[in-house]
Amino acid sequence: MNSLQLLSCGPLLSCVLLAACSAGNTAAPDSTRSPVVEEWSSYGAKPGGTHFSAAAEITPDNVHQLAQAWVHRSGDIREASGEQGMEGWLPQSSLQVTPIVVDGGLYYCTPFNRVFALDAATGEERWVYDPGLDTRQDLLMNCRGVSSWRSGEAGFCEHRIFTGTLDARLIALDAATGKPCPDFGGGGEVDTTHRISKHDPVEYSITSPPAILGDLVITGAMVLDNVRTDAPAGVVRAYDVRTGELRWAWNPVPPGSEARDAEGNFVSGTTNVWSIIAVDAERKLVFVPTGNTNPDFYGGHRQGLDYYSSSLVALHGDSGEVAWHYQFVRHDIWDYDTPAQPTLVDLTVNGETVPAVVQVTKMGLTFALHRDTGEPLWPVEERPVPQGDLPDGEYLSPTQPFPTHIPATVEQPFSADDAWGLTFWDKGACKDRLRALRNEGLYTPPSEAGSLHYPWSGGGNNWGSPAIDPRSGIMVVYTTHLPGYIKLTPQAECQGFFQRQAGTPYCVDTDMVASPLGLPCSEPPWGTLDAIDLAAGRLLWRVPIGTTRDLAPWPLWYLDGLPGVAAPMLTGAGLVFSGITNERAFRAFSLETGEELWKARLPVAANALPMTYTAGPNNRQFVVVAAGGHWSGGTPAGDYIIAFALPAAAP
Repeated sequence: MNSLQLLSCGPLLSCVLLAACSAGNTAAPDSTRSPVVEEWSSYGAKPGGTHFSAAAEITPDNVHQLAQAWVHRSGDIREASGEQGMEGWLPQSSLQVTPIVVDGGLYYCTPFNRVFALDAATGEERWVYDPGLDTRQDLLMNCRGVSSWRSGEAGFCEHRIFTGTLDARLIALDAATGKPCPDFGGGGEVDTTHRISKHDPVEYSITSPPAILGDLVITGAMVLDNVRTDAPAGVVRAYDVRTGELRWAWNPVPPGSEARDAEGNFVSGTTNVWSIIAVDAERKLVFVPTGNTNPDFYGGHRQGLDYYSSSLVALHGDSGEVAWHYQFVRHDIWDYDTPAQPTLVDLTVNGETVPAVVQVTKMGLTFALHRDTGEPLWPVEERPVPQGDLPDGEYLSPTQPFPTHIPATVEQPFSADDAWGLTFWDKGACKDRLRALRNEGLYTPPSEAGSLHYPWSGGGNNWGSPAIDPRSGIMVVYTTHLPGYIKLTPQAECQGFFQRQAGTPYCVDTDMVASPLGLPCSEPPWGTLDAIDLAAGRLLWRVPIGTTRDLAPWPLWYLDGLPGVAAPMLTGAGLVFSGITNERAFRAFSLETGEELWKARLPVAANALPMTYTAGPNNRQFVVVAAGGHWSGGTPAGDYIIAFALPAAAP
């Protein structure tokens, strides 16, 4: 599920201002502009992801000249209140959005679900729509993006911008004016909580952009983690783009089970789809990455209800029926849900071009499946995993799947012998803390004594990754290398616990395994960009991303590679762009070597997938990133949409 990452940032990870960034040389700007307009029409660039654009005006040779072209601010910021991890806590808002660019307009949503339309070349505001959200009713304040549908005709609402809200409305707006499309649902919106069980408003929200397939707009929803076993159903719904009529709904119950109860309501407790959906228009398939069945860290009650949990499910677009599914974690009790948008690319396998769907996971394992059948393109081994000494009523899968061709991005095993610290004192404390945890490797079961969780539930790879160059099959992912723990506590002792897991015998405490100084107990880098040749099954390079200069006092500025949530983007000129959750910086790297080529100072950290496009009379290339911080720590909330470009050509 969409975990609320309670990353404790200790004394050495407190925020300080970003120092000056690298300046680059003074070579003359490249005045050549692209003759082809490159849009970014969907969250991941294309409906099947990739995070790749063919735009190539900005190159490894001139990227050092990038400078801010314009900035837009919405003013939509919520500060944190209350004590982190406790009832009544409201974390800061997080600007996780990736704008889209269609027909010269740039569209994005804010954590308050306001939607803005800008001129893509100048950043000038065209319109804003406010859905009237109650910002005190939602815990996780974020909106990752909006979606575009065009009929190909002229007129009001023939180009629609679709957005979901934290109070679970799906809204259709006219792209030219920002006014609701009155023929869609009731006054331009539909209520996606229809036939969902009674729930608190914070439990059910739309945080990711809906998918568009033909005349359908398709959405899942975020269901809050670790609240109760009878959480709202994780239904995926498809609506008619013009009328808002419900065309189909898929509730992930096991095969042969009823998706609705006797009253016609969707059966509760099913896994949800909180992340980004991908579609294949040619095959009319909808690829949904599923979350984990609630709650995350105990599953003794499920008895098959998690059949579709932590999986990739291909649905027929015309009916919502399952075409195939592949489960990455069986009976997931580690919050290892499928976090990122499935990526549709063609890969070379044994000399043949194969339609593939690539899925990264929080375990750092990457699966490549045939798009038509869900069969692995390369062998996947079933390996025994830890068993025995289970919590009351729990059960486990005896094996889990491990890909053999694409290298894992997280090295296993991790033990107390790998403890790290700045001094012998804190290294020794880390070693003691790690030794006290149950540790039998990946998939060690949660326990009352506390179990090592490596990688922790923030990844490995999380919702920001991956980016894949469809020409070369090279994938770039952001990987977190961070030890966590899972500690179960009997319900009788759970007063004041944030993660109650009501309906199970245990509440749960999860966090990073940290030293007394607040630093992770694993050796840096804690965050890396990894480039993998998928066809060859080879790691090409690994580089740390992020430094502690923004987060720690001098002289502790030298630590490279920060934990967090980052997202890479690739361009046709062979550049990788990425921000980093806990540093106020935006960087460009060489896809060929991983060398850092450019860095820009940001007012707050960038916690979103960057994007690029060409716009204006000369098709100037822009690179845009949202800088808005993250509730897991490091930098404050922000509201900055920042565009970078090469210096404008002389007239």
